[in-house]
Amino acid sequence: SCTMSLSEAEVQSARGAWEKIYVDAEDNGTAVLVRMFTEHPDTKSYFTHFKGMDSAEEMKQSDQVRGHGKKVFSAINDMVQHLDNSEAFLGIVTPLGKKHATQLKIDPKNFRIICDIILQLMDEKFGGDCKASFEKVTNEICTHLNNIYKEEGW
Repeated sequence: SCTMSLSEAEVQSARGAWEKIYVDAEDNGTAVLVRMFTEHPDTKSYFTHFKGMDSAEEMKQSDQVRGHGKKVFSAINDMVQHLDNSEAFLGIVTPLGKKHATQLKIDPKNFRIICDIILQLMDEKFGGDCKASFEKVTNEICTHLNNIYKEEGW
């Protein structure tokens, strides 16, 4: 469906929550990926150049991990800017989902893992209110990505 289930107030508080973590996009994006690779080592298999890295320290220093962390945060940032415009939002989510489904063949459960880790990080750094106001956004993102995967035959 093309309708977003967030009220104007929810959009505003979600943006406020996101801004806090996006200020340090590269560091926080890296922290999210490092935690994902550490807690869910199977996710590393999708990234050929991360495979040999075992220590969190090594991953944190890696330009490739940092680069991808920043990329993930930039993509989410684009989505957050368009939460009140479902057409524009889907214009960002759809090609991203298609690419991950068809070219990269990434298991869609990894999006949920990343979103959950972002919420954990928000909770740790800025508290439960911050996390709570962003939770609906992550559900929205994951729902749309899962729909795209279904359309691509997953």
